[in-house]
Amino acid sequence: MVITAIAQACINQGAVGLRLDTPAHIQAVRQALPTVPIIGLWKQTFPGSTVYITPQFVHAEAVAAAGADIIALDCTLRPRPQGEDAAELIHQIKTRLGKPVMADVDTLESALFASAAGADLVGTTLFGYTEATQNLRPPGFDLLREILIHTDSPVICEGGIASPSMARRALGMGAFAVVVGTAITGIDLQVQSYCKAMRHPA
Repeated sequence: MVITAIAQACINQGAVGLRLDTPAHIQAVRQALPTVPIIGLWKQTFPGSTVYITPQFVHAEAVAAAGADIIALDCTLRPRPQGEDAAELIHQIKTRLGKPVMADVDTLESALFASAAGADLVGTTLFGYTEATQNLRPPGFDLLREILIHTDSPVICEGGIASPSMARRALGMGAFAVVVGTAITGIDLQVQSYCKAMRHPA
């Protein structure tokens, strides 16, 4: 599986953990890398809700069963599928599954909510990707700073980290960890940008 090869390459070069979507990908990587920490999630869409990162307990349960060590879920203040409550979901994951929770947030308000609800980690993942932040562009360094000031939660800087200097800046600000996504896995976009530049030289 391609995702397993990418994960192995990342770990070989010094990554200390992985963030993976879908039970199938989590299970495949867990079998290949049995001791590497995995933050797991499952993106699912529902009519009437824009929440899609591990929206319900059944998705968290599947992610945990596949081998994730930490469960990531949307903890924005948006309406959830079937009127479910994010605080209750955090509680169920921690008590029924025995797993720590990474809260993906978009604003300081949602970070404060997630921290109060018992989330173990708070991530800037959804900054720039929600209705409340749609005019803002990640990475959310200002949000990272605010969360660090107003909560005691370890904060993961995720979203829009496109260079080593950005990752270094996040850690220098006090981030507990940095997640790099598309900059590593977006091979299609990288090839596209090279081809575009070569076909249309300045």
